[in-house]
This record gives sequence, structure tokens and C-alpha cells, in this order.
Amino acid sequence: MPPETNAAEYDSQIAVHKTAPDTYAATLDDGWMIAAALNGGYLLSVLGNAIRTRLAEEGERWPHPFVISAYYMTAGAPGPAEVRTQLKRVGGSVATVAAELFQGDTLRMTALATFGDLAGVADDIATTAEEPAFPPPEECFGREDGGPGQMPEFFNRFDMRFPADLVGWALGQPGEKAEIGAWMRLHDREPDPLSLLLYADALPPVTIALGKWGWAPTLELTVHVRALPAPGWVKVRQVSRNMAGGMFEEDCEIWDSSGRLVAQARQLARQPRPDSSVV
Repeated sequence: MPPETNAAEYDSQIAVHKTAPDTYAATLDDGWMIAAALNGGYLLSVLGNAIRTRLAEEGERWPHPFVISAYYMTAGAPGPAEVRTQLKRVGGSVATVAAELFQGDTLRMTALATFGDLAGVADDIATTAEEPAFPPPEECFGREDGGPGQMPEFFNRFDMRFPADLVGWALGQPGEKAEIGAWMRLHDREPDPLSLLLYADALPPVTIALGKWGWAPTLELTVHVRALPAPGWVKVRQVSRNMAGGMFEEDCEIWDSSGRLVAQARQLARQPRPDSSVV
């Protein structure tokens, strides 16, 4: 579908339109750059939107991502892109689609996703997950408070508020625990299941909490979307428990303004390179 002139910035910049059977064109925007590459959550949103658009051709039963697993092959760049999809299975409650994102002849990423309708899932909750105890957003650090001043332009797409005990890395006081968290919201858009794919990779890499600066390219990212998010801020927390072989895993939880766990993610990434080069 072509971009709408009155669409939110995020929606217009993940927009796709059909160019051939199972094939969709997109224009990747340079405002989502991290170092010399486009943010992985942004690319995943473009891919997810193409999958959603493809499934809409089959009916309206599968509007939301339930799970998507993506492998990043090469760094994405601003400009034209093409998403090629392949319908794998259509069922009564879920549908599965494979998708690849190309720029020219270069494969940027490949993914497999299952979509359904979160409005129709059972509302039973049994969890031992504990919501992070962040202070209210107005009591947390924002860029105007002298906090995260070294962050790329990408982060201007959001309002981010960092709790004082999780912002030492931005104040020259890195900690000993690989944990980072913040209240977050896009400036002109409420959260929904598709934007949770972006939030799952929107914070700086958790290695920054240890004072390890630099670009940390994602190799694989899986996002589980568990519920429709309530309007307002989302609370994002990321931790890593193991760094080895030049890589680290990053676990992410996303809680909505009602205190519900609405998404979980895990990614494997390379540890930051001091020169932040893209290879």
C-alpha cells in the first residue's frame, strides 16, 4: 500500500506497495540509521508490514504478528528495497509466511513469521515474569536532562526516559551488569503489535551498560507478540547473561501502560567493535 500523506512518520516509512505477485516495494528512510546501518527493528517492521499486506489479500483473519524470526545477512541502507514473500500455510487461526528483503541483488534479511488475531486470543495469563519497577517517566532521565547525549539521530524518533539506576553508561559511569531499560514511545503514534517489532530492537545494545560502545550488529532476532498493547508509554527492559566468542545474547521484555507483558524478544548479536564499522 502506498504511503498516506497524513500517516504517522513510522507508518509512512514502513509503507509497502505491491509490484508483482507476492512482491512489495518499500523505500527505506535514512532517519533510522545506527552508525552506518539501518536499525534492525525498523527493517523488521518493514518486513512485517509486507507480510501483513500479503495476508490481507487472503482475508482479514491474521492482522497481527504472533512470532517472527529474522536473520540479518547484510547491513541495510537507505533507499529502494523489495520484499519477496511466500505463503507457507493458511489456517483458521494462524497463517505462516516467509519473507526476504532485498536491495538490488543483495539479500539484507530473511524471516519466517506466524500471524493471527490478538483480539481473538484467550485472555488467560499465568506468568512469573515481574514488571520492572521504573519510576514514572517524569522522574526519569531524558536527553534534555543531560542524559544520553551520545546517542545517534535514530533515537530522536522516540521519547525515551531512562531510570537513574540504568543510565550510568550515559553519564560516564558504566556498571557491572548488562542491563538497560527505559520508558519509550514514538512521538506521533500509539503502540500496536507491529510497532512492538521496532521497540524490541530500539534501545542501545545492552553491552553499552558495561561501557562497551560501538555498533553491535544483530545476527538473529526473534520477537513474540503476546497481547494488544494499551495506549501510552511502553516499558522496555533488556538484559544479557552471557557474552562469549565475540557475541552476546540480549533478552527483551516490553510492558504496556497497563502493566501487561505484551512482547518478548531474544537476539544474538556481535559484541561492539570500537570503530563501529559495518562488514
